[in-house]
Amino acid sequence: MTLIYKICPRTLWVEAEREQVFRGAPVDLADGFIHFSTADQVRETAAKHFPGAADLVLAAVEAGRLGPALRWEPSRGGALFPHLYADLPLGAVQWVKSLPLDADGQHQFPDL
Repeated sequence: MTLIYKICPRTLWVEAEREQVFRGAPVDLADGFIHFSTADQVRETAAKHFPGAADLVLAAVEAGRLGPALRWEPSRGGALFPHLYADLPLGAVQWVKSLPLDADGQHQFPDL
């Protein structure tokens, strides 16, 4: 099973749980797809796009359950990033965990 990861403000995730679907954060809606990262990419994503941001969650999603709407496209330096051109059904989510900051303001990731 291949897991991909979504970093999201907790308030947006609570809304997704209420609706049983995640439609995307503002950046996702603007770009026309939901941005994900692999385990190797997610720490850099947090540092680049969420520096010092508190009250985030990290959602682990089973890539194989997303079908053809999931595309692997080049981004930073040509690395392939997973992009979902559809809403994220919460049934594909394996787990959601808090992404707290340490004393130095760095995000503390669970084992991936």
